Amino acid sequence: MFNSAMWGIFVLRHTLINILISLELLLLSVSFYFIIFAVAFNDISGVAFALFILTVAGAESAVGLAILLDFYRAKGHIRIQTKSKLVG
Repeated sequence: MFNSAMWGIFVLRHTLINILISLELLLLSVSFYFIIFAVAFNDISGVAFALFILTVAGAESAVGLAILLDFYRAKGHIRIQTKSKLVG
């Protein structure tokens, strides 16, 4: 799940919504790992930290969607145009 999120952030960055969804997937996978390690080591602090990450992810998605809506109103589209070219 983590690798899929990184792939989405760095390779499939055609629109802002793709980047936001990939970022949410990244935060979800990290919190999932914290929960797995908390259960494996019988420590409650991993679960508490995972809940904190999920709270921050919820706030991030609300702010990100508000920025996305403002960007759409200003530009009329949500595509990201990159001018980077591969050398070779």
